[in-house]
Amino acid sequence: MKEISKLGLILLLICAVAAGLLSLVYDFTIDKIVEQREMTSRLSRQEVLPEAESFEIIENDMLDKVKAENELVVEIYEGLSGDTLVGYTVKSLPGGFGGSVEVITGVSVDGTVTGMRVGSHQETPGLGANATLPDFYGQYVGKNTESELTVVKAGAAGNEIQSISGATITSKAVTKGVNMAVEAYKIVSGL
Repeated sequence: MKEISKLGLILLLICAVAAGLLSLVYDFTIDKIVEQREMTSRLSRQEVLPEAESFEIIENDMLDKVKAENELVVEIYEGLSGDTLVGYTVKSLPGGFGGSVEVITGVSVDGTVTGMRVGSHQETPGLGANATLPDFYGQYVGKNTESELTVVKAGAAGNEIQSISGATITSKAVTKGVNMAVEAYKIVSGL
């Protein structure tokens, strides 16, 4: 019986030391992790709204107004070229096959989708993860915001997006995220 107690205490001590060290490493790296995530978001905003030179987050009351319509919209930035508003970037989190998919969409002031990127996701590698490839996200550039985007399996035209083969759920989720961004754009711009 003493042997079991002794082994239990040794195991407890090892686990406590490991947890303490893990906590220490987390404390040292969390600032870098947050900084890296912000840099990635900044680069994504620039990619989806390339004519913008700087970005300013919209006021909380406007974001609250958008969230009242769709709680999956998590952030909206105004894209500026000098002092001139050139468009908006919207981050949304629609549900995909493996969980939430971070979708960042750019919409110009004239109501055209200027770009879309997929950020963090847990989609299936080789299938849903292909939403991060230019062949897929390039389809959104230049789409008009007057009508909702839809997903088709083949032969996309107009405001249709051709789905990723074998990943229709992910394709629909990403397209839903872009449609959310368009709705947010309409609310923020007063359309």
